[in-house]
Order: sequence, then structure tokens, then C-alpha cells
Amino acid sequence: MLGAGAWGTALSLVLSRNVMNEVFLWGRDTPAMVHMRHSGLNEHYLPGVPIPKQIHLISEDDFPVDTDIIIAAVPFQALREVLGNFILKMGPPRVVACASKGIERGSFLRADQIVGALCPDRTTFAVLSGPNFASEVARDKPAAITIASQDAARGRELVRRFHSKSFRPYFSRDIIGVQVSGAIKNVMAIAAGICDGLNLGVNSRAALITRGLAEISRFGIAQGGKMETFMGLSGVGDLVLTCTDSQSRNRHFGLLLAAGLNAEDAITEIGLIEGATTATALTALARQLQIDMPISEEVAATIAGTVTPEQAVKNLLDRVPVAETFEPATSK
Repeated sequence: MLGAGAWGTALSLVLSRNVMNEVFLWGRDTPAMVHMRHSGLNEHYLPGVPIPKQIHLISEDDFPVDTDIIIAAVPFQALREVLGNFILKMGPPRVVACASKGIERGSFLRADQIVGALCPDRTTFAVLSGPNFASEVARDKPAAITIASQDAARGRELVRRFHSKSFRPYFSRDIIGVQVSGAIKNVMAIAAGICDGLNLGVNSRAALITRGLAEISRFGIAQGGKMETFMGLSGVGDLVLTCTDSQSRNRHFGLLLAAGLNAEDAITEIGLIEGATTATALTALARQLQIDMPISEEVAATIAGTVTPEQAVKNLLDRVPVAETFEPATSK
């Protein structure tokens, strides 16, 4: 497991509950990993959750020799660097599964495209995504997730490895749809936070989530994703969770924008916000592909400071009414 943040640690705990797994949790911060070994806790990200001895806590200088499955749970913008360094030291693994969500800044690439550039053809790509907060998964509360891979045998192997009495994985072949859903739902959560922060009401939030799903589907289908994916755990499930609950960092970021903070100050207060970086990359790519993404555009403009949250809402409401559709064509 690359990444000893909340999600990487939580997924390591899930894997450790299955006796077929030997789990190595890698973190970039060596002093922090040493402290975790001594304390048996990831106090910064998951306070009060014990880390069992069967999870080996490792850092820069002590990579395992025979790792054949890598789960990447690092911040998305660090995926290329961290995975690339690991492959350089250890060689290509049999499977790389991405548990991070986003679109790479500058290149506009998804995780499968990044992994494809770093690894040879024999490495299988998979992606994990679903409606989960790390704190609840770490505390063994019931949860479900989608695991997607175009290699059914290796994808189902990951399902078996993650399956436990409280964690239920579902297999999919739609790696594009699962990735797109996970990336864009963070942008929609920022929009939901703005909506709630401006006290626009639950009707507005419900409309926003629904039209947000339309944007996710429109973009995802244009990329090659499947409509049923957007209606599943990694689509509408994750979207509803992250747009409505106070544990959502992206929604919290939107609340702070609505309260008048600029994006830089809000990020300083909360920490990493994946949706903020994704919004900029997403809208640039959508313009390039001529895919209409009005909510995403207004979120990106609000983050950039070119519109206020109030003006962003007005811009959306002033748009010419169109047919309700999930089609990938550009709206006129």
C-alpha cells in the first residue's frame, strides 16, 4: 500500500483482516512511519484506531522484495512520481490498483494512462472507488466498494483479497467509468458545499447532485465509460456521500468558499483538496473535447477567484433551459 494517509491506512486494515494477505504500508515521511511503528497508531489521520502487527510499516529505505500487488493511495497528483520511484527500485509489479481519485494536472491523464506509461504490458491496472470515508472503514463499519479491471481474473483476485465480514467489493470491467466518477464527484462536492454554505436549501442541493450526475455521465460516456457504472457505488453512491456529509473535505472546502475565504486560505485551513486540482484539469479537458460541464466550469472559476460563489449560482440559473439528458453531446 503506497500512502499512509487515512485512506491508505484504512485499506491496509481491511486487507489485514483477510488471512490470505501480507500487507506492507509505505509512507514517504520516515519519522512519521517510525513513530507509527512505536505507537501502533496513525494518530494524525486515524486517531484511536490500532494498527495490527500483521501490517508492516515501511518507508523509503525498506521496500519489500517480492511485492507483486501495489495499491496506490497517495494524493493523485503525486501518483506518477511515487509509483515511478517504486518501480525504479523494485521493478514492475503484477498488478497496480489505484485508490486515488483525480485527473493529472497538465497532462489531463487518468490513472490507467499514467500506469500504462510507467509499467510494461504485463502489469494489470485496477481501480478501487466507492462511497466510503476512511474513518468508518478503519473502524470496521459495513461498507462496499467497486473494484474495476479489464483483466477479470486479477480483478476478482483483488475482490477476494479485500472481501471481509464488513467490507464488500463488487467487480466491474469499466475502469474508465469508475475513475471518471471518482474524480468528478469531488468537484461536485465542492459545488454542494457552496450550495449549502449559501443556504440555498435542500431542493437546490438535490438538483445540484442530480445535474452533477448528468455531468459525470456525459463526460464519462464520452471517454468510454458505461452508464451503469455511473448509477452504481462508484457513481451515484459516492456522489451522494461526498455531497451531503460533514466528513467530506471537498464539501467543507465549498462551505469555506461560500463563507468568503479564497481557495488558498481554505486549503491552508483544511489541507489537501483533490477536487480543487481536478476542477481545473477537468474543465480544460472538457473544453478540449467540447463536452458541456457547466457546474464544473463554475466551480473552477470560483476556485480561481474569477467569479464569486453567488455569481456562480446566478450563472447556472441564467443558462438557457435545455432537455434533461445524460447524452455526451455538447449542449447548445
